Amino acid sequence: MRSPISIVDVDRLDTWTRYRAGLCDTCAANCCTMPLEVQLSDLVRLELVDPFEAEHEEIRHIAKRLQKARLIDHFNHKNAVFTMARRASGDCNFLDPKTRLCTVYDKRPETCRLHPQKKSPKPGYCAYGARDLQQQRRG
Repeated sequence: MRSPISIVDVDRLDTWTRYRAGLCDTCAANCCTMPLEVQLSDLVRLELVDPFEAEHEEIRHIAKRLQKARLIDHFNHKNAVFTMARRASGDCNFLDPKTRLCTVYDKRPETCRLHPQKKSPKPGYCAYGARDLQQQRRG
């Protein structure tokens, strides 16, 4: 999926920028347009799965429920990895479309917590694209 920001293509790693502290402060959250793979523990933290359900229900049943609710797009049975559903725009469902900030930051999945330093298609680099801060302040 192409980023809505024209200067970077999340699928072309050669357009990515070396990550540095503070870079996220001015970014349009391009990383939040990439597929998000999560574990069951992430879904519990996000409060999409109850801890009791996680402990007592078969994971395939949990996956079926989440797919029916359109919270996930896919479940990889072999690796027990869920791929979160996204908006039609390609944005993560937890990304505020106006501010481009995460609405569940304190509960965000491990993949997001480790991105881009450790968990990334290109560790140490990110799909940085500057957001228009003037437009954001007016909006």
